[in-house]
Amino acid sequence: MNSVRAVTIDLDDTLWAIAPVIVQAEKRMYDRLTANCPAVAKSYSVDDLREVRTQIELDFPELEHDLTAMRKLTLERVLLECGYDTSHVEPVFAEFMQARNDVSLFPDVIPSLEQLSKRFPLVSISNGNADLNRIGLRRFFTACVSAREVGVAKPHPRVFLTACDRAGYPPERVIHIGDHPHQDILGAAEVGMKTIWMNREGHIWDHEHQPDAEVCSLSDAMKLLVT
Repeated sequence: MNSVRAVTIDLDDTLWAIAPVIVQAEKRMYDRLTANCPAVAKSYSVDDLREVRTQIELDFPELEHDLTAMRKLTLERVLLECGYDTSHVEPVFAEFMQARNDVSLFPDVIPSLEQLSKRFPLVSISNGNADLNRIGLRRFFTACVSAREVGVAKPHPRVFLTACDRAGYPPERVIHIGDHPHQDILGAAEVGMKTIWMNREGHIWDHEHQPDAEVCSLSDAMKLLVT
């Protein structure tokens, strides 16, 4: 760990639990559709909309890295099928995004980011569409890297190399903290980064390549790095 000069950090399920956030965001989006486009709500349930989104993923594999585009295409498809124009897409999606960024941080996050940001340049990496400005964490990060911006999703090497470049250090001097074994740990290791597996749920590591460290909280990761 002594060679580490910068830290990259995943967002969803590393700094907050994402499942309840998405459930609430989809509900808020559906409530907006019910109020303004009732024919959609009569034809589609929340689960039905998820199925349409799954079909969008199959129809547009080139948009795998862009969750925003896929959700907007989902809305566009159901709106047109129900006789509405696409002018409703943006306000309905805005409702989703407002709730999507209303997250409950794990208790260790802010104290740990405060300490880490004093010692290292921090760069966030995410396949999702969280907005750290809205969430209130942007002040801790030197830069933010999203799959949508880079044009590919983790574990593609370009995502991690972009993050290292923005941190100002080569991969071998950067450590990545993330919860997903493949997207985060194996992806970062492939480009030569060190890795810390965020294992808040006590899962078993079942891959041949081992992370450099395993922790159950960001405070534990911080203690490994700030000595």
